[in-house]
Amino acid sequence: MTVKTGGLAAGGVHLEEGITCLLRDKNFTLAGRQIELVVADTAGVPATAKAKAIELVERDKVDLIMGPLAAFEWLAIKDYLGEHKVPTMGFGGAEDLTQRHRDPYQVRTSDSSAQCLYPLADYASKEMKLKAAITAGDDFAFGYEQVGGFQSVFEDSGGKLVKKLWSPFNTPDYVPYLAQIDPKQADVVVLVYAGANPLKFIKQYRDQGLTLPLLGGSTVADDSIMRNFGDEAIGLINSIPYTLDLDSDANRRFIASMQKYFGTDVPIGFYAAALYVNGQILESALQATGGDTEPDKLIGAIRRVSLAETPRGPVRFDDYGNLTFTVYIRKVEKRTASSSTSPSRAIRMPVSSGITIRRNFSSSLCSRAISRH
Repeated sequence: MTVKTGGLAAGGVHLEEGITCLLRDKNFTLAGRQIELVVADTAGVPATAKAKAIELVERDKVDLIMGPLAAFEWLAIKDYLGEHKVPTMGFGGAEDLTQRHRDPYQVRTSDSSAQCLYPLADYASKEMKLKAAITAGDDFAFGYEQVGGFQSVFEDSGGKLVKKLWSPFNTPDYVPYLAQIDPKQADVVVLVYAGANPLKFIKQYRDQGLTLPLLGGSTVADDSIMRNFGDEAIGLINSIPYTLDLDSDANRRFIASMQKYFGTDVPIGFYAAALYVNGQILESALQATGGDTEPDKLIGAIRRVSLAETPRGPVRFDDYGNLTFTVYIRKVEKRTASSSTSPSRAIRMPVSSGITIRRNFSSSLCSRAISRH
């Protein structure tokens, strides 16, 4: 289940590309089982997502659902899927889906809304020595939960969140919000925008002459949108569950397959990587069940999967059914001949969030990992 029409379509198409890439690599056969991929377009609308879920379960008799893309879509179908005991590898970020309102047949294989913001706050406080922050983001649940995650760690570390700016999702003009940023109040601005909004906000931020450092969550500088930034993004630091420059055989194979099937200029980022890894998780689970897709056996096997090598790095599930993984902290720099070919410089550092963080420094721009948690 993904979004192929409407404002979220770009990310939704990348989800489909990721799982299709894995299945083509495997000749649509996992653990000896032929796999049929049925793609349902939810259009980013909860009611449509519900209708599509019913079709998939009752008409198509699917054994497993991957997706949907948005948390509000998953929330709309969660109870229905739970009642029908449909193993689900969800993508939406709402924290409650793997916490207070989790379902035994559903896991999250992407990242929760705040999951990348905990280590970003840890990095801002401990490595950058920042003390006061302003946040700016989309006025809906995904933005709220990201800010909540950043605030909890940042203030526990002695920092202070001095202002929160919220704007409607499709805001064309951010100047009224930029006017509320006082450089004397803070030493950093933290962005939690999604879609094309990071591109618009950062361009207008620089045009207004603002110079405070910028930090961002996972959707602010995904590799799939890096080519759309200009020099205004230089210096931006963001945290993300996948980085294109990860120096591993698993990532190189993934990138090569994506370019083989979708062209050398295909945008590759977290959305495609996440669904590619979904395929790896499913293959491992089916190997454990001997190809049996009985719901209790399949979801039990999925929850026990632990993979050492994926394009995202090592992954496994926690006791709540939420994926744990490496979070990459990256910096946008101007691409040079050496930066486009040299491997990432990475160190490991302990963080209070319990996630592993990788530091990366990274179109004519590149985003390279400067830290990992």
